[in-house]
Formats: sequence, C-alpha cells, structure tokens
Amino acid sequence: MFISPAYAQGAGGGMGGLESLLPLVLIFVVFYFLLIRPQQKKQKEHKAMLEALRRGDRILTSGGIMGTITKVQSENELIVEIAEGIKVRVARGMVADVMSKTEGREAANDDNSDDTEDGEEEKTGNDKK
Repeated sequence: MFISPAYAQGAGGGMGGLESLLPLVLIFVVFYFLLIRPQQKKQKEHKAMLEALRRGDRILTSGGIMGTITKVQSENELIVEIAEGIKVRVARGMVADVMSKTEGREAANDDNSDDTEDGEEEKTGNDKK
C-alpha cells in the first residue's frame, strides 16, 4: 500500500524531450552571433582587400615582410619589392594588411602643394652659408 517517492516523482512530464534541447539551441545561437558571424564578416573583408590589390600598394605579409607591389603576376601571385632592387614573389593570400594604397597623380600633387603657402620654401638646418 505504501508508494515509494521514486514512483511518485516518475509520473508526468509530457515535454521532457523539447525542454532538454532548448539549452543546446540557445548555445548554438550564442555561438553563431559571437563567433561564426563575425568570422565570416572578417573573411569577406579580407577577400575584398585581396581583390583590390594593385601595383604601388604598400603591403604587410602574414610572415611580417613589408614591401611595395611592383607587379601583379597572376591572380594568385604578386611581385613585391622589399628593399631597393630586391624583389620577391608572394602568394596573394598571404597578404595580411595593406599599409597604404596608391593614389592618383593629381591627388598626390595636390597634397604636396598644400605644404607651403604662397611659394614660401621650407628652411632646413642644412642651408647655412
């Protein structure tokens, strides 16, 4: 006649399966928004940066070499000048960052003309006579 507490607690529970999956789904949603989505965005930006590389850009490779692109050999290969007269071939995918983009000649000339006002020349310490 006496019913043990184990039997009394075992009765009931119609949504046990759905409730056990809810924490797993929530963990996946958190991982998606905190890890997966930002990583995909970063990969898209890197791919766009690699496609926009052109001659004259100063780059940094993933190996830590800095240089200037002198020639785009193919869609996967660049010729980079790392010192005066020293050129190396670099895989396009190994470019980590673009340090400076090349500008048009007109923009570069406009920037240089703004440094001095009304034809005044800058004086340096080497002009002693």
